[in-house]
Amino acid sequence: MHKIATILLLLLLAGCASQPSAQRPEAPATPPKPAPSVSAPAKPVAKPASEPSYQAKGKASYYASRHHGRRTASGERLNNNAFTAAHRELPFGTRVKVTNLSNDRSVVVRITDRGPHTRGRLIDLSQAAARELGMLRAGVAQVRVESVDN
Repeated sequence: MHKIATILLLLLLAGCASQPSAQRPEAPATPPKPAPSVSAPAKPVAKPASEPSYQAKGKASYYASRHHGRRTASGERLNNNAFTAAHRELPFGTRVKVTNLSNDRSVVVRITDRGPHTRGRLIDLSQAAARELGMLRAGVAQVRVESVDN
């Protein structure tokens, strides 16, 4: 038994003493993916000049005479003889084209106030703008509002 153990030990040592195997680099499991091509950053695509950045349809009304001279939400005084308007969301100073859908007349106004405060209305116009649109008598008109400043 002692002889068998010695033989096994010699075989074991002989196997360990054999020539060192050249270390081969391990092949990757999957081939490396090519690096993504680096291209110039995408340029923002400009909208065509004919397409406004804001467009909506709804009812327009106009300021009563009693509001003339009062401060608006922007801090300016309301001038019913200027082409101004109130809108709930558009930034102050934004210029919009308002078109009366019943007669196709339009006017460009500047947003200076918040409103309208009447439910179901899209925009409140100065009296000058309402006169230009031909809606003074009716008081309310169906309009399309489009931003002019893109």
